[in-house]
Amino acid sequence: MITDNLIAGIPSAEGAEALQTVNPATQASLPEHFSIATDKEINAAATAAYEAWKVYKRTSGTEKARLLRTIAHEIEQLGDTLVHRVMSESGLPEGRVKGERGRTCNQLRLFADLVEEGSWVDATIDEAMPERQPLARADIRKMLVALGPVAVFTASNFPLAFSTAGGDTASALAAGCPVIVKAHPSHLGTNALIAQAISSAIEKCNLPKGIFSSLQGGIETGQLLVQHPLVKAVGFTGSYRGGKALSDLANSRPEPIPVYAEMGSNNPIFILQEKLKSDYEAIANTIANSVNLGAGQFCTNPGILVLQKSEATTAFLEALKSAFNGLQAATMLNEGIFNAFEKGKKACINAKGVELQMEGDKESGVWKGNPAFATVSARDFIENKHLQEEIFGPFTLAVIADSDQEITEVASHLQGQLTATIMGNEEELNQAEGLVDILSQKAGRVIFNGVPTGVEVCPAMHHGGPFPATSNSIFTSVGTDAIKRFARPVAFQNMPEALLPTELKTGNSLNIWRTVNGEKSRK
Repeated sequence: MITDNLIAGIPSAEGAEALQTVNPATQASLPEHFSIATDKEINAAATAAYEAWKVYKRTSGTEKARLLRTIAHEIEQLGDTLVHRVMSESGLPEGRVKGERGRTCNQLRLFADLVEEGSWVDATIDEAMPERQPLARADIRKMLVALGPVAVFTASNFPLAFSTAGGDTASALAAGCPVIVKAHPSHLGTNALIAQAISSAIEKCNLPKGIFSSLQGGIETGQLLVQHPLVKAVGFTGSYRGGKALSDLANSRPEPIPVYAEMGSNNPIFILQEKLKSDYEAIANTIANSVNLGAGQFCTNPGILVLQKSEATTAFLEALKSAFNGLQAATMLNEGIFNAFEKGKKACINAKGVELQMEGDKESGVWKGNPAFATVSARDFIENKHLQEEIFGPFTLAVIADSDQEITEVASHLQGQLTATIMGNEEELNQAEGLVDILSQKAGRVIFNGVPTGVEVCPAMHHGGPFPATSNSIFTSVGTDAIKRFARPVAFQNMPEALLPTELKTGNSLNIWRTVNGEKSRK
């Protein structure tokens, strides 16, 4: 394992300062010291990426697909060395880590299939109409092209799938954009292993080494990277505070650039009465397990439940209390996340009208998230916007409404969310069109009779939502549409055939789907 920054495949440690990672389960520092990137090294990585982009943006879909599949293979070849390092830096269990490794490699192969087929570029051709009256039409051809070097900030809660070779990196490389990764300080050893695997894959595919670099450091390192004039986009998964700060910084540049920040969500679940009457115990158990999954450290953790006051709701809350009592506290990802969870939970519980219903027994000196839930009236919830602040961990707040009208008010007062869920029987759901309409405006994914945890990686998935869930609700960080974040449309008017990109040439040798004179065609 290298402990240096990796710049275009070359280890670099010019700075005197270093970081260590901590095992959250034991709170012991791991032995390696990872060099913090200097200003000079950040500039070197950005310059290498820009020079590589000049070549890589013209790389064929077949060659990019080979790279992505080779990266997946190299990651798999790391075997237990990678698994054990992730466990020691995150506190996550072996099964979760292996599952996440599988998701990471599957994402890479999904994007390989996408770019190999090639239609993602959205090639559009409007052929010349010289005889048209009153004005002739020029020949105009448009497609998506690679944006430029992309800075990727790795996530704390997904050390693999939203990290060094995660969805942001996979989609950027697929689009033809070099990637500069800012490693998460909690996962520096994991990052080092994956970074070496990516660099090895680039070398085996005989592509420009500047396609990928990995930098280590803290807040200042990230700030300098976002401000670098050769960086053209940013991918970020983390807190609202971090994502908003990066977005503001990027917008203050002489040339503002897009920041695609996924910043968290409360993922409300609206539970309708008839469904609750018949299934309250099963619903309670399902929600309790969802809230506590991975110590609640998912951006899709259900942090708000909305119900109408009734006997069924009282029975549900008792069942939920019983279900929470059966949960085990799990180690959280790091000390900062643990402290933020405790602080946020305390602030919520101490707010006007909030009543703590259940909290697990705390163990002193450990970073374990104790499952807990509380209740509050709909009126107090609506009047206190701070109750919508995300509590990242195993906690949920049940909002109790007096009427259907109050439930609608709660829905209307929600901030932007990644997901919103409705649980109801068939008749209730058929009558819930108004609620569905409101939640469709508030969330990027509306779920029926399920829980929000668990995000399928597929073309139909949208993992995004209105601000403050994400910085741009149009784009998703999961699924094949993620590639569109790192490309922009360019139209070519009356361009000579010999100069046209292959995707726009008249013969369509790639056999991709194109829109030609308004009709979809492979011709």
